[in-house]
Amino acid sequence: MASAYTCKVCSTNLNLYSANAFPPDFYFEAGNKDSLSFSAVDAANFKFEKEDKIRPFFETLNYWGIQRKRTKIKCNTCASLLGHVYDDGPPLTDSPGQFHMGPSQVIPRAARYRFKTKALTIAYT
Repeated sequence: MASAYTCKVCSTNLNLYSANAFPPDFYFEAGNKDSLSFSAVDAANFKFEKEDKIRPFFETLNYWGIQRKRTKIKCNTCASLLGHVYDDGPPLTDSPGQFHMGPSQVIPRAARYRFKTKALTIAYT
């Protein structure tokens, strides 16, 4: 049976189900440490805030940068930080490509919703 998750601060049901979760051993270059990753979420339960910081950051040993652009995921009820949205590739699009020369050869991927394990509790299994 599937698990449902709630916000640890206000106990609001977030409509996150283990059926949409990536397996714990699924490989992401940015890692999975202390987080749960989902392929889809119910956007009505969350606030999404764009974050744009200019300072050094390290995702992995081989991947670092100066400017970090990502999206914060906050609880819609209590506004506590639950995690971040990561784009592990180019966005999904129906576009004919740049200059109408066809789509890019890069495989598009949907966004990954990465939640901190310390921000969630399991409601039922």
